[in-house]
Amino acid sequence: MAEYKDIGVTLSDFVATVEIRKPPHNFFDIALINEIADALEALDADETCRAVVLAAQGKSFCAGANFGDGSSLDKSGQRPGEASSPVSHLYMLAVRLLRTKKPIVGAIHGAAVGGGLGLALVPDFRVACPEARFCANFTRLGFHPGFGLTATLPEVIGKANAAMMFYTSRRVTGEEAHRMGLADVLVPQDQVRAAAHKFAAEIAENAPLGVIATRATMRAGLADRVKAATEHELKEQSRLRQTDDFKEGVRAMSERRVPTFAGR
Repeated sequence: MAEYKDIGVTLSDFVATVEIRKPPHNFFDIALINEIADALEALDADETCRAVVLAAQGKSFCAGANFGDGSSLDKSGQRPGEASSPVSHLYMLAVRLLRTKKPIVGAIHGAAVGGGLGLALVPDFRVACPEARFCANFTRLGFHPGFGLTATLPEVIGKANAAMMFYTSRRVTGEEAHRMGLADVLVPQDQVRAAAHKFAAEIAENAPLGVIATRATMRAGLADRVKAATEHELKEQSRLRQTDDFKEGVRAMSERRVPTFAGR
């Protein structure tokens, strides 16, 4: 198997584990998402892999982008390095992840925030625990959802629940996520990884060609819908990143206080 910097990949009994290894919070960036996409595409070509568990080390599953205290943002609201690695490239990686073929079970043991929530929506199913937190905190930061979430989140929990998460930036607990269908299985925190493997192993017991064909039917058009969504999301994020409200949202998050938005 290939060597990766930010993830580990193991394979046993037809189930692969792709583990994010950037503890404690596994912050979301182009390098990480690119490695996950590379790994999933490699596993698509491996006949000994029939299902995948996407998991993470540390406290969080993926705590989204790390904006720091906002002092390093440029006039367009970009972090160092983003100008040379456009956000549109990161968004296209969302499409790349969703075009992979093998079924994926997410082991969500901690926070999945912002882009991390988008990553948690890539798997077909999510195993979570009461301590897990799911949060689309984009409006609390003063800008627009991204990474295809405006397409993927309503597909999983319905338009009204998705709108609630987007408009309020509320942190949804594992129990709430289970009730609304965002988490498919709810277990104690120390059992999340094992339960995800059990789920993936149950999938892997079935005829692999049949599973892949059925999954392709069930997810038909999803990657294309995400591609269209990300193109719009990028335009809105690029516009809103330049506002005073975005800068205030980032500062407030860093200072752990309620932001004071001015609408400009």
